[in-house]
Amino acid sequence: MRVRERLRISERRQRQASYVMEVAMVGILFAGLERGSTTVVVNALVGLVVTQIPPILERDYDIPMDPALTLWITAAVFFHALGVLGLPGSEQNFYGSIPWWDHFTHALSSSVVAAAGYATARALDEHSEDIYLPPKFMFVYILLFVLAFGVLWEVIEFTLGEAARALGNEALLTQYGLEDSMLDLVFDTVGAVIVAIWGTAHLTDVSGYIADQLDARRAD
Repeated sequence: MRVRERLRISERRQRQASYVMEVAMVGILFAGLERGSTTVVVNALVGLVVTQIPPILERDYDIPMDPALTLWITAAVFFHALGVLGLPGSEQNFYGSIPWWDHFTHALSSSVVAAAGYATARALDEHSEDIYLPPKFMFVYILLFVLAFGVLWEVIEFTLGEAARALGNEALLTQYGLEDSMLDLVFDTVGAVIVAIWGTAHLTDVSGYIADQLDARRAD
């Protein structure tokens, strides 16, 4: 049973929630412009670009996008952009004022990364008779895939932070030290585990489409 069926959330409500978050990110973008904050503006713009990926994939490439999957992706970038903004008039954003915010967004974002890795690997498994990925291996694969991406992300955060300090500019991504990085990786793992256990309900159509495309190319 899918999560929306357990919570009794209709597909229409999920689409509405995604739309509300997109509109809110436009508001975050203008708030960043009003504050003159490059960090808020860039993160809001990146988030808005990411929210356009699901409709583009569905419209232009006929990749089936479950409304829950679209909401999943939109929520990940929305809460990150909201965390960078914080409350009006506050000197700190949510990442600085709410201890668990960074962990929450890392778990959510890493679950999206895990979903992408799972859908691709599952499609290859279905496409090729020479590839067989048993469930236990898939579970380990998702964990390793997300942890590798998480380490790369922490390196990017550290590099951008050091470069911003050297140039005297505002950092686009904030890195709070080694302990924070280790906690980030722990919550990245949480997101990966969630996908490994429950992600198949929303990713079967996507992986099936990718497998069909690979089969069609092989036939050509």
